[in-house]
Amino acid sequence: MIQMQEILEMSVAERILMIEKIWDSIDHNTISTPDSHQQELDKRLDRYAKGETSFVSWEDIKGELNAAK
Repeated sequence: MIQMQEILEMSVAERILMIEKIWDSIDHNTISTPDSHQQELDKRLDRYAKGETSFVSWEDIKGELNAAK
């Protein structure tokens, strides 16, 4: 088993790759969504269905950020 000191001696890129491998090894079907998260998702979907919310494209956001510089 890998020791914490070995992890800390890795480069940032190596640690990120390790995190990705760990994440990919998890069976995501075994993870449940917390009730508070599900309630928030349901609330947002309801607002979307009622036309009470709008969306902004990533391109528009990047444009606004670049214009603010």
